[in-house]
Amino acid sequence: MTTTSPDTKIITRQFQNGMTVLIQPMPWLRTAAFSVSVGGGSQCETPQQAGLASLVCEMVQRGAGHYSSRDLVAVQDNLGLDRSGGVSTGTTSFGAAMPAESLLDAIALYADILRRPHLPADQLPDAQMMMIQELRAMEDEPTQRVMRRLRELHYGWQLGHSNQGTIETLQSFGPDDVRQYYQQQYHAGGSILSVAGNVNPNDVLDKIEEVFGDWKTLEVQRDPPAAGQAVYEHMPAETSQTHIGFAFPNIQYGHKDYFRMRAGIGILSDGMSSRLFDRVREKRGLCYTVSASCHSLRNVGGVFGYAGTTPARAQETLDVTLGEIANFTKDLEQSELDRWKVRIESGLIMEQESSSSRASSLANDFYQMGAPMETAELEAIIESLTLSDVKSYWQDHPPADYRIVTSGPEPLNVPTN
Repeated sequence: MTTTSPDTKIITRQFQNGMTVLIQPMPWLRTAAFSVSVGGGSQCETPQQAGLASLVCEMVQRGAGHYSSRDLVAVQDNLGLDRSGGVSTGTTSFGAAMPAESLLDAIALYADILRRPHLPADQLPDAQMMMIQELRAMEDEPTQRVMRRLRELHYGWQLGHSNQGTIETLQSFGPDDVRQYYQQQYHAGGSILSVAGNVNPNDVLDKIEEVFGDWKTLEVQRDPPAAGQAVYEHMPAETSQTHIGFAFPNIQYGHKDYFRMRAGIGILSDGMSSRLFDRVREKRGLCYTVSASCHSLRNVGGVFGYAGTTPARAQETLDVTLGEIANFTKDLEQSELDRWKVRIESGLIMEQESSSSRASSLANDFYQMGAPMETAELEAIIESLTLSDVKSYWQDHPPADYRIVTSGPEPLNVPTN
């Protein structure tokens, strides 16, 4: 079990402009990391704006403050930043891990990126072309096409559409679209800045106050409701493979029963000793890959699964996979739950060696639950789970209302509920 000393407790500060700051000192590390997120995720887009959030995310990183696009890359490299940026359903996020001594300068740099981007009109065509190339590459990958469509069916278009947009929408955007979206969505209201690593919290708070304290704030948009439905779609494709995607509604991260549910999915699909891998792939040889995992938005969640197989074995693969999910409480064993607990606890231990993982977890916890979770608290929840907890949850909440998408030569027979 991980022990937490007072000087490693999570510090939470709410700034007057609406930004929440989370800091967890990890003095045993030589690194530090931060994650900063604003609204303006893909759920804020209209159908005509599909992909605009990702395009703006790219454009704000092409020069900011007194740095040109090239100078900005150089100063990031000089600080030793391992950086990232991207768009999810609810947020646009940027993050970086670095030597601890670079943190304060990195926070100031990203204040420029978020607050004073150049949004250079002459670089917009390059950014659009890059995104279109990525989209075309995805369209050539049937697994991604299946899972992309599955997510849209599960949540409905507003929450479920791809942040990559379409070729048509990406080609339609001009500089005014980029600037307007930036002005509407990039502000302090509802923003989250999390920091973890070998840091002095007071120094970090002072720097954040200095560079973000007077950032404008606007009204935080409400999350739209989910609008998915149980449905089956088949994408005809003359290939030697059949791709199967399936999903069903479930509770979101932060729900009081989440880990009772999550343990069941872990027994089914976490690792090579999990049931789906062992019973569908290894023992029966039905497919080359099969998996299921939890997915969570702020107020809604689901379980998403995938199997890749041959057309001749596709129907049996689907039947056996859904059968294992439906019946797995009938022969649950304590050893399965124990193995899952070990995997989770191992992941928590490794997170304590990664400032970037911890910064990301802090931000995700706050976004999903409104408060960060101490590692020791999470460990206690996992350790306290019993086989009866897992079994009773899944017996009381059996999977239903499947959304299924397949791609291959022939459609499959799917369950009606």
